[in-house]
Amino acid sequence: MTNDTEQVMNLKINKEKPFLVGAVAYDAKVVTIWEGFKEYFRERDFPFDFVLFSNYETQVESHLAGRLHAAWNSPLAWIEARRLAERRGRQARAGVMRDTDQDLTSVIIVRSDSGINTVADLKGKTVATGALDSPQATLIPLMHLHSQGLEPGRDFEVRRFDIMVGKHGDHVGGERDAVEALMGGEVDAACILDANHLVFGKEGTIMQGASRILTQSAPFDHCNFTLLEDVDTETEARFSQILLGMSYDDPKVRPLLDLEGLKQWKEGRTTGYTQLEQACDTFGVIDPWLDANA
Repeated sequence: MTNDTEQVMNLKINKEKPFLVGAVAYDAKVVTIWEGFKEYFRERDFPFDFVLFSNYETQVESHLAGRLHAAWNSPLAWIEARRLAERRGRQARAGVMRDTDQDLTSVIIVRSDSGINTVADLKGKTVATGALDSPQATLIPLMHLHSQGLEPGRDFEVRRFDIMVGKHGDHVGGERDAVEALMGGEVDAACILDANHLVFGKEGTIMQGASRILTQSAPFDHCNFTLLEDVDTETEARFSQILLGMSYDDPKVRPLLDLEGLKQWKEGRTTGYTQLEQACDTFGVIDPWLDANA
């Protein structure tokens, strides 16, 4: 155990040593969100600050090194943190998550006039995905196809759009590019988050009636606040209580919640990560990183 970790374990939260949360800066709005949250916590006598990272792997490493009390993690970063903690004889737990983090689905869409009507029809075709580390636009939909007997790279070609790798799909760049490739006839199918299918239709990336859903994944969960065993239960309870107490009816809080994409914080759960766990095991996507950092 490092000296940094021992310092965090013995830390009494105060103005000089606030509760420190890590988050990944996938967009400029992240600064506005966390500055607002910082003020909200401090108004409730809970010293709070945040550190922004350029990628989730560095955030997970910093958390395990004892430099953070909690990390706002993507679902893949949650698995990275949990598995790396286990390798080091430690324990990670999932705290609060957003209402919009629960029961999401990924879809694989095709052009309406494509003649592709079943998953089996994708054999020999080209499927576009988001970045290689995107749970919703790459790992989960490819696992979904794998579970139905189609092996990526063997039964169909994968064309990835590696936009902002390291941010685990916390953006729609790769997904939008995948859809544009589909609409342009460059690929035969595209993997995207179900909610983004609606967004792309509203913004005109997908013209009305130009696409249809070929298949849809089972529901899964997204982000959570990840904590390690070095945060005492009383501090964690207070941290969670303040988050859960945020009300969408509060005019001061609502803009922050809108920017973060939620209406209500929920108690965390881990039951929604099964598909992503299976994808990690099947494709070995995080094994090299785990081996290098264990």
